Amino acid sequence: MSAQSTPGPDIPGAAVPRGPRRRGKGRRRKPRAGRRRGIRLVAWTAAGVVLLGGAGAGYLYVKFNGNLTSVDIDRMLGGDRPAGADDGSENILVIGSDSRSGDNRSVGGGTDDGTARSDTAMIVHVHEGHREASVVSIPRDTLVHRPDCVDSQGVDHPAEDGAMFNSAYSVGGAACAVKTVETLSGLRMDHYLEVDFSGFQRLIDDLGGVEITTTQDIHDPDSHLDLEAGTHRLDGEEALALVRTRHGVGDGSDLGRIQLQQAFVKALTEQVGSLGLLGDPTRLYNLADTATKSLTTDSDLGSVNALMSFAADLGGIGASDLTMITLPVHYAPDDPNRVAPEEDEAQRLWTALKADEPIPTTLREGSATGEAGDVITVP
Repeated sequence: MSAQSTPGPDIPGAAVPRGPRRRGKGRRRKPRAGRRRGIRLVAWTAAGVVLLGGAGAGYLYVKFNGNLTSVDIDRMLGGDRPAGADDGSENILVIGSDSRSGDNRSVGGGTDDGTARSDTAMIVHVHEGHREASVVSIPRDTLVHRPDCVDSQGVDHPAEDGAMFNSAYSVGGAACAVKTVETLSGLRMDHYLEVDFSGFQRLIDDLGGVEITTTQDIHDPDSHLDLEAGTHRLDGEEALALVRTRHGVGDGSDLGRIQLQQAFVKALTEQVGSLGLLGDPTRLYNLADTATKSLTTDSDLGSVNALMSFAADLGGIGASDLTMITLPVHYAPDDPNRVAPEEDEAQRLWTALKADEPIPTTLREGSATGEAGDVITVP
C-alpha cells in the first residue's frame, strides 16, 4: 500500500520486508510537532530590516547574524556522500525539531529528557531554473536503515536496520538526519534548515496569523485543536496545534497529519507575499528577529547575507509552483504503528528527482493518503 498526498489548487536504505498490502486505519503513536518551509520569509524579513535600518543597519546585521545557529554538515559527513547535481537543481532538508527544552517545553508538552527528534521532515527539491519545487514528506515512524553516525561530541553510533526515521536526529543530530536521508534517497542534500516548536509559533504570531478554511469540524483533544468548519485566521498556538493534529481528521493516521501540514505550508506560502512587510518596520523587525532566532542552518546558509542570496534565488517560487507528496509507504507487517518505504514506487520517486524530472503523476494519485487531503483549503 502506498501513501501519497495529491497536490491541488487548495491547498533514506536497507529494505524492510513487505507483508501483504492492506488498507488500514493509522494506529500510530502520539503526534508531536509539524513544520514548515518559510525560508524566503526568513531571509527577506532580515534583508528588509537591514534596508530600513538606516544608521542602525550595522547593528541589526550583527544582531541577526548572532541569532542564527549553523551546523557544518560537510565537515561532519566528509566525502562519503552522494554526488551533487550538476544541472542547477538543489535539495534542501527541512526538519522540525520536537525538543522539549527551553521555550519548547511550554508549547510542546511532554518531558524534557535532553533529546529531540525530527518530528517533521521534508525534502525540498528545487528544480533547474529555480521556478518550481517538489516537496517530499517523510513520515517520522518510517522504518529505515540508519547509517553509522558520529554525533557532535564525537561519539560513534553504529548503523541500525529497521530504525525509525526520526530517531536519526536524536542519535546524531542534524548531520545524522542528513546522512540518513541521503542513504534513503541517494540524493545529496545541498542545504539544511531546522526550526522548533516555539520558533514556529512565534513566527505565525508575528505574521499576524494564517488564514485557512476547514471543510469539516476538527476536534482533537491531544493537540487541543477545536475548530468548526469554516474560515479561520489561526494564531501561532492554533497553527501549531493544526500541524500536530491527526486524531480529529481523516483516518486518524500520521499520514493524514502530513496532509494537514502540506496544506498549511501552501496557505502560508500563498499569504506571505501579500503582507506588505516593507511598509511596517516594527513588524518586519519582529519577524526577522524571531525567524533568525528560530533557525538552525547548514554552515553555508549561516549568515544573513547567505540567506538573502538564497532567498533571492528562490524568490519566484509560489504556492502554485509546489508539488507536494508523501514518501510512498506501506504499513509494516509486524507493527501497524510503523510504515516502511514502498520500494519500487519510492525508487521511481528518487530517480525522477535525481534526474530533475517532475514527480510521476501515478505517484501523486495514491489511494492511501490519510484521507485528510481535502480538510483544509486556502481561501
